[in-house]
Amino acid sequence: MPYTQQFTDPAPDFEDLAQLPGTAVIEFGVDWCPHCQSAQPFIREALQDRGDITHIKIEDGPGRKLGRHFKVKLWPTLVVLRQGEEIGRVTRPLSAQLVDEQFPVAI
Repeated sequence: MPYTQQFTDPAPDFEDLAQLPGTAVIEFGVDWCPHCQSAQPFIREALQDRGDITHIKIEDGPGRKLGRHFKVKLWPTLVVLRQGEEIGRVTRPLSAQLVDEQFPVAI
């Protein structure tokens, strides 16, 4: 299952994310955020059968360069990358469908 449970800290470098093959979902947020907590079931549902997608949860906050690079303002924000290029984004999803709509069709 490609869903990742824990936030990563420290965050990887942007260059590392740009080198990821295929499609990746970069989720910005923190464990204690109520919006992040309430979105987890939707994110998990959207990702559970998507073995073609890499999910990386990045702990974000003031002074965190990666979140600023992606202009993250609200949590959770999911940025969808394909071969390092942003192809989709959803902030504070309220359904699995809103998350799933950002993903390309499985290849």
